[in-house]
Amino acid sequence: MPNIIPITELRKTNEISDLCHKSQEPVFVTKNGYGDLVVMSMEAYEKLVYDKRIDSAVAEAEQEVQAGTELIDAREALAGLRRKYAK
Repeated sequence: MPNIIPITELRKTNEISDLCHKSQEPVFVTKNGYGDLVVMSMEAYEKLVYDKRIDSAVAEAEQEVQAGTELIDAREALAGLRRKYAK
C-alpha cells in the first residue's frame, strides 16, 4: 500500500526519512487533497534510475532485433569484450 501524507507532515523530517528508508518505497505528498510531491530514499531513487537504464537497454535491443540486426553468439561477444578490455 502506498505511503501518502499531507504536505503539512513534511515538518516531521526525521519521521519521513525513517519511513522512506524503512519501506524503500516512495512517499506521496498531497496538497489540498491532490498529489503534489514524491519523497524517497537515495537508495530507492538510485535503484529506480538503474532499473530504468536496464529497461531502456532491453527495449533498444528488442528494437534492433525487430529491425533485423544480425545477432551474435553471447560467448563470441564476451570473448571479444575480454580481448578488448582485459589488461
